[in-house]
Amino acid sequence: MGYVELFTDGGTRGNGNQDAIGGYGVYLRYIVDGELIKELDIKGGEIGTTNNIMELSGAIEGLKAIKDKDIEIHMYLDSKYVLQGIESWINNWKKNGWKTANKKDVKNKELWQQLDIEYNKFNNLILHWVKGHNNNEGNERADKLANEYMDYLENI
Repeated sequence: MGYVELFTDGGTRGNGNQDAIGGYGVYLRYIVDGELIKELDIKGGEIGTTNNIMELSGAIEGLKAIKDKDIEIHMYLDSKYVLQGIESWINNWKKNGWKTANKKDVKNKELWQQLDIEYNKFNNLILHWVKGHNNNEGNERADKLANEYMDYLENI
């Protein structure tokens, strides 16, 4: 039986500015008996966004690309924001009507709700945090894809 390695990354140039250029990258690889069977690259982005939105978007799009809901998935993220959100914050947000502990609306609520739906479609999804820009091949490829899309947006 095989498994999927899913690497996601997102970022912006000019984070927080109304004309910030954002991109996300997703790199998936399907491995059976230690052999790479299939790879998939996904990239996208938008103008006027934030790092956090792009990180969430990459995670959502990566999960959407996986059709087999029973396959083992190892999801690698360099975003502690997304990782902590999935692992610890989201259950309380849902219990509190998508409010923070301070009774404020959760930022990027619609994306968190979408990520929650995609994440919960899978039976065997294991999250891993990786340090960004630290020679992790899959993370570096996802980062490259995100940057390629930001380059594209800067030149249209």
